Amino acid sequence: MTKTSTPEDRIPVIVGIGEIVDRPKEIAEGLEPLDLLEQALLRAEADAGAKLLGEVQSLDVVNFLSWRYHDPEKLLAQRLGVTPAHCHYGPVGGESPIRFIHEAAKRIARGECTVAAVCGAEAQSTATKAERAGAKLPWTPFAHDAPEPKRGASFQKPLAVKLGVFRPVTVYPFYEAASSAHWGQTPREAMQESGTLWSRYSEAAAQNPNSWLKRRYAPDEITTPTTDNRLIAWPYNKLMVANPSVNMGGALLLTSLAKARAAGIAEDKLVYPLGGASAEEPPDYLVRDQFYESHPQNAVLKAVMDIAGGDGRKFDAIELYSCFPCVPKMARRTLGLSADVQPTVNGGLTFFGAPLNTYMTHAACAMARRLRGGHRLGLLYGQGGFVTKHHALVVSKTPPRDALAQETSVQGEADRNKRAVPEFVNEASGRGKVESFTVLYGRGGDAEHGVVMLRTVDDRRTLARIPASDGATLAHLLNMDRTPVGSLGEIAMTVDGVPEWRVA
Repeated sequence: MTKTSTPEDRIPVIVGIGEIVDRPKEIAEGLEPLDLLEQALLRAEADAGAKLLGEVQSLDVVNFLSWRYHDPEKLLAQRLGVTPAHCHYGPVGGESPIRFIHEAAKRIARGECTVAAVCGAEAQSTATKAERAGAKLPWTPFAHDAPEPKRGASFQKPLAVKLGVFRPVTVYPFYEAASSAHWGQTPREAMQESGTLWSRYSEAAAQNPNSWLKRRYAPDEITTPTTDNRLIAWPYNKLMVANPSVNMGGALLLTSLAKARAAGIAEDKLVYPLGGASAEEPPDYLVRDQFYESHPQNAVLKAVMDIAGGDGRKFDAIELYSCFPCVPKMARRTLGLSADVQPTVNGGLTFFGAPLNTYMTHAACAMARRLRGGHRLGLLYGQGGFVTKHHALVVSKTPPRDALAQETSVQGEADRNKRAVPEFVNEASGRGKVESFTVLYGRGGDAEHGVVMLRTVDDRRTLARIPASDGATLAHLLNMDRTPVGSLGEIAMTVDGVPEWRVA
């Protein structure tokens, strides 16, 4: 065992993990999020093999969107019969579970608490089915007057909203197109990489008893549009995007090494958080210098590589956030990992399922199982927003020499690498160069319109529409053998005040 100078009562350990997947036969039998949270925590306590819930002094609840409560963290604490000094309900963000685990570990390391819980849950599948059926759920009444979480259009420019590029599924394609062009890939090569990578996620999900979809998909199944795998926003089909229609709850319990040993928790259950890092971009995705890499992502991943000795290959278990293929594709390059990397221990947001903000809670549970099973060093990388918020955590089977001694924020490093951000304009004319693009599709499989992100002749940025009737320009964008990024065309304003672009 690694020698450490840190007292055992200041060494945080993950000791309990709990998950629940709810597949009710009848809509009314579905569990509400509070039920799922409670059940996941009870399972985490049972997994630890020690009575810890009654001693929770730090409780973090990941933001959920399938139901709305007043102060859900307090309602959960009441159910548990505890009054934790730290009782927090988080904001929207897919990175938040990793941040909460990291922060809980740091509280233990500082001596501010002895037992901490992090949990999250969603019941979107049941909520959606009930809404479609007009069924009333026997849940805690929906809190219509509780604040609605800010997301999507709340942070984006009106032109982005008008053109339909304000949701993750229509924004991430900008990163996909720009990054693949920057790496010198044709769209066909980029699609092949995505299919192969996503197939590996599905393979992990097929082996995970808690996943929503339990079968391996071949790369071609993932990348080929069909009736059941329709195109949503080029180049993403349904099997390449997050699947939020699930009912799931996950929880982790942390305590100090001293407390764990005093409680008789088996040594082989202990997983040690070593340290981590965080950084972010502005919430408006158009206020970025470019779209082929993320400076906060790079800074965060380089910081956790330093914890691992400066080499991403030292991680023998990895979870790279997988809302859309571009995110793990960028991350594995920053980490210096080969194209045949196994990027997940959990199964990914398409195949394991995407309980919205709390996927990484489940990934952390899967990582704990992996380390308990013989792996030595794990990386948990979470991401939120529009490649906006990034948090990574290194976990190990051996304790740190100096528990969580690193500075968490690497924002300064991210900002130092940022180049000039072009001014955004709503109106433009003349020549425009494609910075990135996507094409939006209806449920019937037909293109509704294309959207190009452009640089004008004076190097300003704008968004422009390609109408479905402009077959030549759409064909130019969708050419599988040559990227349209960098190509020139003409911008003209239309009667509805939207720029349109036509290939030269």
